[in-house]
Amino acid sequence: MHEEITYPSADKKTTIHAYIWRPRGQVRGVVQIVHGMAEYALRYEPFALYLAERGFMVCAEDHLGHGKSVLSAAELGYFDGGDGTDTVLADIRRLRQIVVGQAGDLPYFMMGHSMGSFFTRAYIAAHGAELAGAVIMGTGFQPAALTWFGRCAAALAAAFGGWKRRSRFIDRLAFGSYNKKFGGRTPYDWLSADEGNVDRYIADGLCGVTFTCGGFYTLFSIVGRACRGATVKQTPRRLPLLLVSGGDDPVGGYSAGVKKLYDKYVSAGISDVNMIIYRGARHEILNDFCAPQVREDIADFLMRVCAKEN
Repeated sequence: MHEEITYPSADKKTTIHAYIWRPRGQVRGVVQIVHGMAEYALRYEPFALYLAERGFMVCAEDHLGHGKSVLSAAELGYFDGGDGTDTVLADIRRLRQIVVGQAGDLPYFMMGHSMGSFFTRAYIAAHGAELAGAVIMGTGFQPAALTWFGRCAAALAAAFGGWKRRSRFIDRLAFGSYNKKFGGRTPYDWLSADEGNVDRYIADGLCGVTFTCGGFYTLFSIVGRACRGATVKQTPRRLPLLLVSGGDDPVGGYSAGVKKLYDKYVSAGISDVNMIIYRGARHEILNDFCAPQVREDIADFLMRVCAKEN
C-alpha cells in the first residue's frame, strides 16, 4: 500500500514520518500532498492510491505536531517556540528533496489542503520554480488584521500558560462560527455533508485535537503569510494552478475567499489559473459526496500539465 520513511525535522529534535505510494508501471510525475490541521498524511491514502493507478508517485509527511511526527501524544497540535512556520516549510521541502532523489527529473506537483493549502501557497511563492504545478484545496483568504489579532491572542495565552497550553477561547475564535450553518449534529458537521466521514473523523484519536497556543500561533502566521500581496506576486507566472473548494466551505468564505484568491493570482499575471467550486460540498471535498468528481478533476489537471511538460 505505502512505504514509510523518516527524516530529521528542521527543529533538530523530532523525527518526521512520511509516506510514499508508487505506481506499478511507468511514472508520469510526482504529487506531494500537504495535509491540513489536526489530521495526518495517511488520511489521503485512498486518493494517493487513485493517483498511483494513473501513473503518479505520491508522497506526504506528517507535519510537526501531527500524526506520528510527535515526541509524545502531548505534542499533538504543538509547534515548538511559538511560530513553527519556517520549520514546517523546511520539512515539506526536505521531503521533496528526498523524493526527487528517487524519482529523478519528473514533473513535480504540490497539493495542499486547508492549513496545508496555506503552506502550499507560501511554498510555491518561495520555491515554485522547482514545480510543474500546484493544487490548492480548501483554502481561503483572511484579512491581515484578523491573522495579526489571532497571533496576539495566542501569544497572550502562551504568556500565562506556555506554548503547550490549549486554549478553548482561541479555538472558538478560529472556528466558532464554522458550524452554525449546518445544524449542529456534531461540532464538525462543517467538514463534510457525509455524516459517516464526520463520525470517522471524530472517532480518530489523531484528528480534531485542539491546537496548543504554539499551534495556533503558527496557523495564524502561515495564513497571514499566504494572504500577503507579496506572497501572491512572488508565485511564478508560468506555474499552473488549480483551486478546488466546496461551495459550502466556511474556510473559503463559502467560495468568496477562493474567488478572491483566484482574482489575485490572475491580477498577478499567472497565466494558467483554474478554479472549480463544488456546489453544496463542505470543507473536506475528498471525503464528501463530490469526491469522485474531485479526484477526476485533479487527475485531469495533473495529466494535462504533464502532457505539456513532455
